[in-house]
Amino acid sequence: MASLAAAEPLASQAASRSPALGPSRSPALGPSRSPALGPSRSGGEWRRNTTDAAQDTQLRSVDLDHVIKLLKSSDSKDLEKEQLKTLKKVVKHFENGLPLKNVAQITKILNLCAEKMNEQEAFTEPLCELIQLFGLPFQKKKSSDEINYSVEVSQSIAHLGYLMRVPSSQVKIQICKCIVSFYNMELPRKLLSGYQPTSASYKIQMAEVGGLAETLVLSLALVENQLIEKLWVLKALQHLSISGRNCGLMMKAQAASRLCLYLNGADPSGQLVFRSSDILWNLLENTSKEEVVNQLSTLECVHALKEVFVDLLMHGFRRCDYQLRNDLLVIATLVAENPAVPMVESGFAELLIVLATFTEVRLPNPLVKGFKLTYSYEDFEMKKLLFNVIAILSKDPSAAQLLSENHVMPALLYYVKPNQRPGFHEWSAAQYEELQLHAIAVLASVVPVLVDKYLSCQANTLLLVFLEWCIGQDPFFGQGNSFHGTGGCGNKLAQMRYGLRVLRFVVSLYDDAVNINLCDQGAISQLLDILKYAANKSEEKESTLLLEIQADTLFILSVLCDNDLHRKELFSCEGIAILIPFFKMDPKKLYSGLGHNCLLLSALDCLWSCVIGCYTGEDYFIEKQGIFLLLDLLALKEKNLCNIILGILVEFCDNPKTTLHMSIWRGKRDQTAANLLIQLWRQEELDLGVKRDRYGMIVDIKKPIATSFQRQQKVIPVPANCPTFAIMEISESIRAKIYSLFCKLGFENLPGLSTKDFVTLAIIQRYIDFKVGEVWSEICAEIKEEFRPVTSDERTLKAISKVSEGIGRTVVALQVEVLKIQQEQKIQEEEKTYKEIQATHPQRELINKSWENVMTQTSNYEALKKAKRLQKISIEASGSNANVQNGPVHSTDIKKLRTTVGPGRLVTVESTPCQYSGGPLAVADHAPRKAAVFKGALKKIKRDKTLDSVKKKSVPVE
Repeated sequence: MASLAAAEPLASQAASRSPALGPSRSPALGPSRSPALGPSRSGGEWRRNTTDAAQDTQLRSVDLDHVIKLLKSSDSKDLEKEQLKTLKKVVKHFENGLPLKNVAQITKILNLCAEKMNEQEAFTEPLCELIQLFGLPFQKKKSSDEINYSVEVSQSIAHLGYLMRVPSSQVKIQICKCIVSFYNMELPRKLLSGYQPTSASYKIQMAEVGGLAETLVLSLALVENQLIEKLWVLKALQHLSISGRNCGLMMKAQAASRLCLYLNGADPSGQLVFRSSDILWNLLENTSKEEVVNQLSTLECVHALKEVFVDLLMHGFRRCDYQLRNDLLVIATLVAENPAVPMVESGFAELLIVLATFTEVRLPNPLVKGFKLTYSYEDFEMKKLLFNVIAILSKDPSAAQLLSENHVMPALLYYVKPNQRPGFHEWSAAQYEELQLHAIAVLASVVPVLVDKYLSCQANTLLLVFLEWCIGQDPFFGQGNSFHGTGGCGNKLAQMRYGLRVLRFVVSLYDDAVNINLCDQGAISQLLDILKYAANKSEEKESTLLLEIQADTLFILSVLCDNDLHRKELFSCEGIAILIPFFKMDPKKLYSGLGHNCLLLSALDCLWSCVIGCYTGEDYFIEKQGIFLLLDLLALKEKNLCNIILGILVEFCDNPKTTLHMSIWRGKRDQTAANLLIQLWRQEELDLGVKRDRYGMIVDIKKPIATSFQRQQKVIPVPANCPTFAIMEISESIRAKIYSLFCKLGFENLPGLSTKDFVTLAIIQRYIDFKVGEVWSEICAEIKEEFRPVTSDERTLKAISKVSEGIGRTVVALQVEVLKIQQEQKIQEEEKTYKEIQATHPQRELINKSWENVMTQTSNYEALKKAKRLQKISIEASGSNANVQNGPVHSTDIKKLRTTVGPGRLVTVESTPCQYSGGPLAVADHAPRKAAVFKGALKKIKRDKTLDSVKKKSVPVE
């Protein structure tokens, strides 16, 4: 900063200017206010108007046009003095700020002074003072002045950048100071009366509009060998680069590459690297990162970054040096993401790899000779950044040899071990845990590049031991306070997550040697234990971390067991018992966003790879009602699940028990499997744009199952070994799988189908025939596109085409017949319903007639008497014709009747005296058979009671 301080005298001179040279004392700037003008009747208003008038007089007293004309005059000694004197007056006159209307004229004066400076150095100081005026707030009379003068002001501020061509360090420094003052605006000591300062951001906006930033970047070439001036330019650019618009302008001038090339210049103060790196950061944040990286991707820029980084690494001793080193390392990391960057050719990649493995490998290397790790927070950040660089370099094939030669694999595997101590060397427990998780995460990226090293280092064994520790009961309290430690607070889940992620990347290579090595060490049983552990944890509290762990474990098992019967038998019953709960998942969880959808897909994939093909496993899964669970999931009609579930069901259909379970299954509203499959078929055809009418019948006989894409596709001849669109459609849609399932279920005697279902089923039944016709149609189109077939071939092709069309007509006829039968059934049902309705009419008439009779009896006494006579006749007709001698006579009249309606449900029945028990009732079929018992009971009755007494009881009539 000492070099910058040396360039400050100009500002101090301007600040210490004598106030005795004020405008009221200078005769050249106009007369002062005359006291002879007495006050008017409104004294305050008069004083205000007088002040404004005096100020306007002062402003008008400097004729800027005259000054411009004077400066354009031919040179002479006396004229030069006059010009300098006039410039002094102009500076003094506008010492409190430039009015917006005068900015353009002052800019012309600046240009004239700059031209004269080439021959007369005396104009240097006036030019600097005039430039300093641009650092003061502009003055406006009206609020609209900012907009009205925006063009002139923006051009004037942009012109400051062009003045950097003036061969004077003092002028260049003053221009940069003026630009810096835009961002640290201070109001002048005295404000012009009738004027207001412009807003604080006005000059910044005008600088953006005028393109000052671009001009200033280009001016770096003018100060390339002048350290002080270069530092001032960088300081100005540092302020300008906080704006996205300015950063865009700077990128047009290749600011990133220019600044990077200046990084390793000589600068005892260290300001050059600091300011340049800060500007680069602003460019990365405010513009396209790809564009900045592209400018930094040259070999010269990478060399410059490397030299500055090494200098700070080896000779930096202050905390700010460490922070600046890490900032440059981040920039280098971003640059390394570009595959075209010559990181390996420049030697920068090897340096960073050696630094990343410095504390773990501990092998002497001349690249880092003399480097000592201080275990400070800055060194901890650097260590993480170096791990990140390894992950980026692992994507570059040219860096694979460097990663292998510099022992990256052993260095990363060093962290794949249980945390037995609270810390590691000087790292704290939290820092070591974060480095451990970061190293294991990077290991997943490095494994595909260094498979041989992975096997030679016994990495599978280390990982399995590490995962066993993760599910063990050993106490461990994870910090979980980093990006990689998310969800691992107080547990080992974060370590388990990244350990499984490494295994996932390893098995994804489908390297037989790696997978055999894993299985030989009991990986399948251990992975099942992990799956069970994670599932139990999820029952307590679900989290994205646990779901990811389960999904990764299922994927690893799928890859290991695929196409290997022995491994499927190892998975067997225990694995199926763990899989079943995944298929019972609540469908609402699929939309929770936590990852249940991915987990369910992983479970289905595991079922396909680990169970299908093993008969004992298939039988056990079916016994556990697995087919029912799959159909329940299929009934959800989730687009991303249907394809894989149908594929699994097709594979399971090789087991004869599967079709029986599918036939038994019933969904919501007693839906059958056949109905569900037909609904999925119709939905698929709707999505594919297959032409069907409102009844689901075939519309286009020539292309009955063609999709909209197939109809729009032009004829493209392809080689014989390339599948056509008709063939590719089989693998992409679910129709082929549905057809396969119906081939197992059969096309007849399917319960739960409607007429529309039978119409669709007719198409499904001939799917393979239609698909063959499509393929022949494509063959015909390709042949006719390139050749003219001979007569016999043409006759054959026409015959094949007619056969396909004939099948389509047959299906249409069948569909029409089905619809006709449905229509006839509907008519028969309507007739039956009509007859039922018709049959209810006579009954209704009888009911109405009976009700009319009742109403007549209540209102017509003669009708009531007639009804009474009829009632008596009916009673007499219903009685027995045999007369009982000397028997009792029961009257059918109800005494004291006051109503005109029939009796209620309670009647009074007089019992027959026992002396008449031998009468007709005694021999009737319904009389009691055990008469002796009754006689014995009657003897017990007291003799003094008369037998003629009548005992009455109320008996309900049934």
